[in-house]
Amino acid sequence: MTDRPTVAYKVLTDQQMRDLEVDRFKGAPVDLADGYIHLSTSQQLTETVAKHFAGQENLHVAAIDLEALGNSVKWEESRGGQLFPHIYGTLPLEVVIAYGPLERDDRGAVRLPVAG
Repeated sequence: MTDRPTVAYKVLTDQQMRDLEVDRFKGAPVDLADGYIHLSTSQQLTETVAKHFAGQENLHVAAIDLEALGNSVKWEESRGGQLFPHIYGTLPLEVVIAYGPLERDDRGAVRLPVAG
């Protein structure tokens, strides 16, 4: 058994969100270049947005059920030696458990999407 989270998050542009809503998301340009879809845990999400999405508007956050993806998820070392979840394959809509516009709380932390 592992103490790793079973849910991770993907930040998406408007167009990427539309692609996901149609059926599946194949990856952002950086994902395609690296060969996997980058995800963040809830603890990593705000820093990911600050580092990779600064100044961008109309972003969305999707909550991903990692267990539903099975062996296509690999935890790999990245920023600061932290382990990040990566999807080797596409992100199908059926593993998205919640999504919504990227919003911040009064401390500036990214709010996690809530299923409705």
